[in-house]
Amino acid sequence: MVDVKERAKALNGKVIEWRRHIHANPELGFETVGTAAYVAGKLREMGVEKIREGVGKSGVVALIEGEKPGKVLGIRADMDALNMEEQTGLPFAAKNGRMHACGHDAHTAMLLGTAEILMQCRDELKGAVKLIFQPSEENGLGGPAMIADGALENPKVDAVIGLHTGNLWKGAAAGEIGYCFGSMMAATDWFVVTFHGKGGHGATPHLTVDPISIACQVQTVLQTIVSRETNPLGSAIVSVCMIQGGTADNIIAPSCTMRGTLRTLTPESRKYVQGRFTQICEDVARAMKGSAEVSIREAPPALINDRGMTEKLIKAASAIVGADRVHEVHEPSMGGEDMAFFMEKAPGTFFFHPATFGGERDFPHHHPKFDLNEDVFWTGPATFAQFALTWQ
Repeated sequence: MVDVKERAKALNGKVIEWRRHIHANPELGFETVGTAAYVAGKLREMGVEKIREGVGKSGVVALIEGEKPGKVLGIRADMDALNMEEQTGLPFAAKNGRMHACGHDAHTAMLLGTAEILMQCRDELKGAVKLIFQPSEENGLGGPAMIADGALENPKVDAVIGLHTGNLWKGAAAGEIGYCFGSMMAATDWFVVTFHGKGGHGATPHLTVDPISIACQVQTVLQTIVSRETNPLGSAIVSVCMIQGGTADNIIAPSCTMRGTLRTLTPESRKYVQGRFTQICEDVARAMKGSAEVSIREAPPALINDRGMTEKLIKAASAIVGADRVHEVHEPSMGGEDMAFFMEKAPGTFFFHPATFGGERDFPHHHPKFDLNEDVFWTGPATFAQFALTWQ
């Protein structure tokens, strides 16, 4: 079999070059038109013929067919950036008020590297590999848009994989690979609750129904969902992050709004927390002579790794970085990940690709000084390609 590891190492300079171009030209949400055009252009330079652009508004899907019969593997990378000013001081730093502060620039570059490796060894590839370059991950809309636009069809994808680089999880260092069985990232829900009461003068509260008091009571009771109604060995989050109401310091407002997020790790806990959240808001408001309008917007579901696919990932990653450098991630992240939408449609696995520096240069994701260790970029495309060549 082709030496994927050595090919990927030799390709690292290109991956860095691609990443730096994307990093210097960040685009938001579905506005990743320039990034998508850049990706499609590089794929054509490699000789990839089956490329579909504008998938899910601004995504790219490319198909690499092997010379042996087999199944279809989807590999996904996200392309969008964040609406924030970069403060890294890097020579290729963005100057348009936007920033790749979550590693999506590297994800896209690594998938381009995967494409180049696979194009060089199509004679050993079984079935096909579908490369999925996704927009709008940060708001959780890109995955569903691409799926609705047929990204996983024609040919139908039998399995999917993806990665997240950076420093999201503890327990692995640069150049290693982290895996997880089962739930790895949380379902993400956003709520808006409007409490209605009866406004009036702050000096005559007995003639009013105070919606701010209702919101405060609700916020307290909501915490019992986690502390008293969910398994202590599981994980759930109910975070009230904003309460807005009132216009003056002597007026009791007729209404106020509460916003925040719910996070859960299984479909069952998601359904339960959503139900209890709605019930508590409505019942507490009613008990205090008011009412509540509850809106919950579901973003990505929980990202749950398939055991069989994860075991194949461990084998592939071990062939690239060594078995002693492949570690289990024991603590799931309560952050959300759009990749979960694809993994609802086909069995898959998502792995951690730490690209840290191990010192003062390490900043958390979504930080204006976030940066990545480019020396280990090659391990991403190498693991992807090795998996694609061996999973069947």
